[in-house]
Amino acid sequence: MSCSVYVFDAYGTLFDVHAAVRRHAAAVGPDAARVSEIWRQKQLEYSWVRSLMGRYLDFWTLTEQALDFALAAVPSADRGMRETLLDAYRRLDVYPEVPKVLAALKATGVRLAILSNGSPKMLAGAAASAKIDDILDEIISVDEVRTFKTAPAVYDLVATRFRVFPEAVSFQSSNRWDVAGATVAGFRTVWLNRTGQPDEYADLPPAAVLPNLEGLLGLG
Repeated sequence: MSCSVYVFDAYGTLFDVHAAVRRHAAAVGPDAARVSEIWRQKQLEYSWVRSLMGRYLDFWTLTEQALDFALAAVPSADRGMRETLLDAYRRLDVYPEVPKVLAALKATGVRLAILSNGSPKMLAGAAASAKIDDILDEIISVDEVRTFKTAPAVYDLVATRFRVFPEAVSFQSSNRWDVAGATVAGFRTVWLNRTGQPDEYADLPPAAVLPNLEGLLGLG
């Protein structure tokens, strides 16, 4: 069965999660890159811990909490930049190839969606800011099931929303753990290995590994 639905993770796949700090690096301080790294690490860690505990908080709240930790953990960071960084996170840059690739896929007649840990408001704002909201057919948030990836219920949202079998879905993510979860769900998976990371989860391999989304156009 060919893929009639192309689904994308949002943060790290379409949106550059380090763009917020990079945009204000000078004001954050000399260790701005470390702040951004910790912010992302804790954001994901909090989502996994919350899922395991069954104590859901929306992803924007976790994003705020993760930034608070990052600013506290890096002594050189200017904590007065908190609100500026949060505002920048609402309007993250997309990777350069994203608009072109999404438009090209849309022209083939497939349906396009985001499936993300992000809360509905933050996803809608990011997509509108990046001017890709009109290309997408759906923006699906884990908020509907009140748990985070890689819970199977999250991936089930896609097949239910589009009324397709999982094998009709091509799922793209820069997060290898997310690709593993989507593989278990039965999707054709594509790992966007933007930074040349070593592979993980060898028992749950992706169908393809690409350095960016442009290679997706050749997969058919």
